[in-house]
Amino acid sequence: MWFFDKIYDKMLDKPWACALDIILTAFLIYGLIVFLKKNNAGRLVFFMLGFVALSFVLSAEFIGLTVIGSLMKYGIIIVLLLAVFLFPAETKRGLLKLASPRDTHEAYTTAYDVSDDELHSAINDIVRAAQNMSKKNVGALIVISTQNLPEHIIDSGTKLDAVLSCALLESIFNTKAPLHDGAVFVRGNRIVAAGCFLPLSQSNAIDKELGTRHRAGIGVSENYNVLTIIVSEETGVISIAQHGELTRYFDSQMLTDKLEQTYGLQATPESGHRRRRKEN
Repeated sequence: MWFFDKIYDKMLDKPWACALDIILTAFLIYGLIVFLKKNNAGRLVFFMLGFVALSFVLSAEFIGLTVIGSLMKYGIIIVLLLAVFLFPAETKRGLLKLASPRDTHEAYTTAYDVSDDELHSAINDIVRAAQNMSKKNVGALIVISTQNLPEHIIDSGTKLDAVLSCALLESIFNTKAPLHDGAVFVRGNRIVAAGCFLPLSQSNAIDKELGTRHRAGIGVSENYNVLTIIVSEETGVISIAQHGELTRYFDSQMLTDKLEQTYGLQATPESGHRRRRKEN
């Protein structure tokens, strides 16, 4: 095959360059496979490996397929283009994860112009509201945001910009309230908007028993750097979605610990300290 002949010639001419080329290529392929698997694109991995293997065979000179062989020489480029068009959700999710800050402590600790005491109070209100709604089997979807939110999501609901409280959260998700079906967005100790519509996750790994509320909570965490609290209307189970992964069966202490970690309070014990807003 022309491919292996070229590698052999390169080994004879510059063995060090050939070895480095093989090592870098192996790392690239391994990194791409790991990246795709972490983004729930396992089926894409097998598709790509099969396509690349086929390209090696069809581009062999002894077969004599001139046109298709020439095209297959650029198999990797074709695979990447097909991945974008055939798997847009996985591709978008992967790119957004690369662009989003992974260190949640750094993402949260300088974002709010409020004291630690005020953030602790907001956390207590969120936990109390989630527990109260869980006991009554009232469905809820609360999104804790780390950054400025997309306007199209905020505009899909009703802007509030109100100080967060347990009573306000429970009243929003009251089944007779007009905003109870949507999501509530929270930044710091304020409710930015309520009744917002979120993108649904298209992942096939989600349990079929979970409904639209859970898919919406997972979907928004796939696309943006947020923490989503989901209270099931059917079972009252409290779940957390972050980075596209769902963790279920949170009690009050687990939820408090998660929120304190998310807000950076566990790593910043001093209170009364004023947090400066991030400069855009």
